[in-house]
Amino acid sequence: MVTTLGMDPIHFGIVLVLNLSIGLCTPPVGSVLFVGCSVANTSIEKVIKPLLPLFFAMLLSLLVVTYFDDISLWLPRLFGLIK
Repeated sequence: MVTTLGMDPIHFGIVLVLNLSIGLCTPPVGSVLFVGCSVANTSIEKVIKPLLPLFFAMLLSLLVVTYFDDISLWLPRLFGLIK
């Protein structure tokens, strides 16, 4: 289905994994965030505010990788996996 829409399957996999890893760190599902807060014995409210710049950086990197596929495909092209 991805190839019929004109997207490279490797690029789709990279975008998918990056998007899922951002989802693991952000509320409301953020299981990594909840586990980290429980291990550190702190509340989520205290952790979220310092992490906001990192969340924006993760979203910016997702946008860059999504819209500029050459960034994520240069290594597979270097090894000759795709043309």
